[in-house]
Amino acid sequence: MNRLMKVFGLFGLMVMLLVSSMATVLAAENVDWNKNVIRATGGGVAPAGARTLAQARMMARRAAITDAYRQLAEYVGGVNVDSETTVDMAAVQSDVIKTRVQATIRGARIVSEGQTGDGGYEVTMEVPLFGVSSLASAVIDRPATIESFPEQTPDVLPSVVEPYSEGGWATPAPRTSTGSSAAPAPDGKAIGTFTGLIVDCRGLGLKPVMSPVIKNANGRPIYGYKNLDYDKVIEKGMAAYAWDMSGAARAGRNPLIVRALAVENHGGTPVLSVADANRVLIENGATHFLDDTNVVFLR
Repeated sequence: MNRLMKVFGLFGLMVMLLVSSMATVLAAENVDWNKNVIRATGGGVAPAGARTLAQARMMARRAAITDAYRQLAEYVGGVNVDSETTVDMAAVQSDVIKTRVQATIRGARIVSEGQTGDGGYEVTMEVPLFGVSSLASAVIDRPATIESFPEQTPDVLPSVVEPYSEGGWATPAPRTSTGSSAAPAPDGKAIGTFTGLIVDCRGLGLKPVMSPVIKNANGRPIYGYKNLDYDKVIEKGMAAYAWDMSGAARAGRNPLIVRALAVENHGGTPVLSVADANRVLIENGATHFLDDTNVVFLR
């Protein structure tokens, strides 16, 4: 009997993992990380028993909305809260989060609708990732305290790198523990001139998540949501995800650009060299672009 229960338990776990994997794939295709929305288009047709054209249209519209809600629930469940946890996982672990997520889906707004050429009806609905009544507010809890950004790793300097065709990598930083804005960097730019951070992860298989972490090569986190103002995180998220520089406006007109060495934790965590991580921390100490979440990941 115990053996049979173990078999059924293992089967149930495998089914759960398969469903979670499918939801993650669906989310990847239907989440717009640039506009920070989850979008679904539902379709409906009127039943044969509709008495009038007006009734047929109304019933087809209702069916389309129901279909869109169903799809949204699937897509939302596959969104990654962090590199290891999807919304579905978080909801299973907490009835409070489950209730919040359900309320967020019910609050989805209709962005377009209309009849189709074959007499059916389509409705496109969206759930915001961030902002008022967003998925972020449902699944990301307010930390007890805001943690300070870490100090730079002592005696490690950024190395000179080859010029980069889209603006140049992170530039070498001077040997300093304070990051004085008066000290010039070897590239001729004074510390404190950067407006944001771009982390180039292209070709590394970066996976977008709602609450990303940046680590250095020693495994030390240098950026996470506990370092930030919670309300700011909920309002606009921690970072933008873009395919190229044209989508990196969030980092401002003069971004510091670094190349990730790798991505860890199922592809959700960019890893920087210790030297580049130091430069990011020095520059943030001067202009606080991390505090302002002016961060872009290229994927």
